[in-house]
Formats: sequence, C-alpha cells, structure tokens
Amino acid sequence: MTMDDDIKAACVDLTDILAGMRRGVAFTGAGISTECGIPDFRSPGGLWTRNRPIDFEAFLTSREMRNEAWRRRFAMEAAFGGATPGRGHRALARLLEEGRLAGIVTQNIDGLHQASGVPDDRLVELHGNSTYATCLDCGERYELGWVRERFETRAQTAPDCLDCAGPIKTATVSFGQPMPGEAMTRAGELTAACDVFLAIGSSLVVWPAAGFPVQAKRNGARLVIINREPTEFDDMADLVIHADIGDVFEAATGP
Repeated sequence: MTMDDDIKAACVDLTDILAGMRRGVAFTGAGISTECGIPDFRSPGGLWTRNRPIDFEAFLTSREMRNEAWRRRFAMEAAFGGATPGRGHRALARLLEEGRLAGIVTQNIDGLHQASGVPDDRLVELHGNSTYATCLDCGERYELGWVRERFETRAQTAPDCLDCAGPIKTATVSFGQPMPGEAMTRAGELTAACDVFLAIGSSLVVWPAAGFPVQAKRNGARLVIINREPTEFDDMADLVIHADIGDVFEAATGP
C-alpha cells in the first residue's frame, strides 16, 4: 500500500470521524467490490460496455430476452462466483458490530455484505440481490442451482414458476423496474437519523439513491466520500478521499 501525504492525512481524519461516529450509515456502490474481482459495470471495458442492459419490460415480454438474461447471469457466476468480501466489507462489518454504524445501504447485488457478517436486518439492498431468484408473479423464491439445472437441461431456456407459470428472475432491480418501496423507505429513515454518512465506492449518479447523501448533509450529518474518481457531491462533503477503498480502510481502521 503506497499513499501520498495528503491521502495519509485524510485517513487520519477518517479515523477520527469513525471514532466519534455513533449512528453512521454506510452507502456502498460497485467500487467497494472491485478488489474482490467484481468489475464496476460502468467503468470503461466494464460489463455494461459489452452487454447492453436488458430492460425489465423486454424481460417480461420476450422469452428470448429471459434466456439471454439467464445466460449472462451464469456467465457472471463462472467469472465472479468465487468472490469473497474485501477489506472495505470487513471494515464496515466491524463498525456495525461495534455499534458505530446503524446500518448499511448498498447499490450492489453481489451478496458480499452478507458474506462479511452483516445481518439482513441491518442491510438495505436498493437494487436487490443476484444470489437467488423469485417469480415475478407470485413471489416464490428459487435458488440459482435449481434455475441453472433447468436452464441447462432445456437448451438454455429460462424456466417458469412451478406454482403459477410466471417468469423467474434474479431478485434484482432491472432497468425500467420500479425501485423497491420498502427498501427506499428504510434507507431514507437511516439517512435521516445518521450523524455520519459514508458514501463508499459509488459514483453517486444513479437517482433517486444518489439523493441520500444530500439528505444526510441537509439534516446535519457529516458527509464522507471515498471513491477513486471525483463525484458531483465532492464539494459539499466534509471529507473526500480519492484512493483505493481497501487501502483507505486498512489505514483508518486496521487490517
């Protein structure tokens, strides 16, 4: 880990902020998972530059699009299925266990916060979770192993629900699909009550979720942004660190 003096000083400031934090909220994006081998979808050469996202309406109306969606999901499993939590995930899990964080709000769908030890009742997944599937009509849950077995033994055809014949989809929020109301409400409540808002690894360009740091700042919370690239909210933040997230947390909280 190599850091210049400015980043080292910022990490000292972060340590102080974390030490005084009592009801913090961590808001995480794809950048926290890149050291785990999961690429940022929006980065140059990322998955979205190679595969145009499948719109929710297209998934609903086209068997071909459902087949393609599941083909992509299992291709991702082959590439990233062995990913384990990184230093950022582990640091946040420790802060949660110590009582400094009230909760974690994530835009990620990889399940790595849960794998780091974060309980479901302290985690808000704004974009859902790709580690299991549900029927879009009746809500029945399906494990990916079952879906994959059906998909592969039926010439890569997406399976339908056994109970109601509805379409089965990963439990994620796709383009054109409404944001989950309950998750947005929980995230808003955590944000309104927090004393420190940690925006970590997010470009802060996807709305309405990008409004949470603004809400926190307006409510008097300290805003910390940790991201490799600048964001449009850097000017309003109390502390901004443009560096590797794992390195920053290792310097601020220990390995």
